[in-house]
Amino acid sequence: MLKQNPIGQTGINVSALGLGTVKLGRDQGVKYPSSFTIPDDKAAASLISQAKDLGINLIDTAPAYGNSEERLGTLLKGQRNDWVICSKVGEEFRNGDSFFDFTPEHTRFSVERSLLYLNTDHIDLLLVHSDGNDIDIINRYGILDVLADLKQEGLIRGFGMSTKTVEGGLLAAEKSDCVMVTYNLNHLEEEPVIDYCLQNDKGVLLKKALASGHIAVDSDNSDPVQASMDFIFAHPGVSSAIVGTINPKHLQNNVDNAISALSRLS
Repeated sequence: MLKQNPIGQTGINVSALGLGTVKLGRDQGVKYPSSFTIPDDKAAASLISQAKDLGINLIDTAPAYGNSEERLGTLLKGQRNDWVICSKVGEEFRNGDSFFDFTPEHTRFSVERSLLYLNTDHIDLLLVHSDGNDIDIINRYGILDVLADLKQEGLIRGFGMSTKTVEGGLLAAEKSDCVMVTYNLNHLEEEPVIDYCLQNDKGVLLKKALASGHIAVDSDNSDPVQASMDFIFAHPGVSSAIVGTINPKHLQNNVDNAISALSRLS
């Protein structure tokens, strides 16, 4: 089974792999190497059940993932306590286009809407979905302070930011419980953020650990997924890596490779 790691001092433990759900709700404007069909409810429920059986307890969603949150509200009915739900604020997706709103008013509205869609009274981890202007978002809108207030109110258990710059990642880590960064064999630039989080007891979630599937397609490595898992889990600051597959065989393979990588480190 997959090991679990703590998210800072939140009391939340997450599996080393998390299940990303953009492909459950959105197939437009995504950057995967091949097209895909959004799975129906039966296939989606089967995938979620498989993930749980494999030891995954972290599920990642966002308002920007189409109707992912709404679908999860139904798909996770009766099993809320089995999952750590991570959602986001800041990015919206409507009529095929993304746009951003980081104002305090929209942030609170977005969280309340996510609670409704997800059919829950709290969200475990809530991240700011950055547009790339990390520092400006934090300083101009005070958005992490808004999330701290929502945590005090009990609507969220932990919070942070999905960042795109080293400077933004470091500031977000300083002001919150966790960060989500890009880290893979082809993208090492944000490693200083992971180093900081390790030294300061902050959680780290990885996005694009397999470069949105491109590593498996473009790599010259004979086993690029295993090489990727070996690489990302070699850093002790990594709490969990989000994998967004909707292919049951790929999900099984990802978990097997993660367990193999982690077993060699123990």
